[in-house]
Amino acid sequence: MMINRKTRTGVVIKETDNINQALRKFKKKVEESGKLEDLRAKEYYEKPTTERKRAKGAAKARLKKKLQKEALPKKR
Repeated sequence: MMINRKTRTGVVIKETDNINQALRKFKKKVEESGKLEDLRAKEYYEKPTTERKRAKGAAKARLKKKLQKEALPKKR
């Protein structure tokens, strides 16, 4: 199998290797590289205003989650 030199997402298979293990390694490398997420994000056009709105909502959700994690437990 060819190896992409820019992202290093290829897997070399030897005669003794199992194809299922090689597929798992390849999927893991693709997941770690983040190429699949980029491809999904670019699949459809998103207007700049909706992109900003989505990013702002995600930031709010992260902040809310962080504050909930740091908050003291409620008294009964």
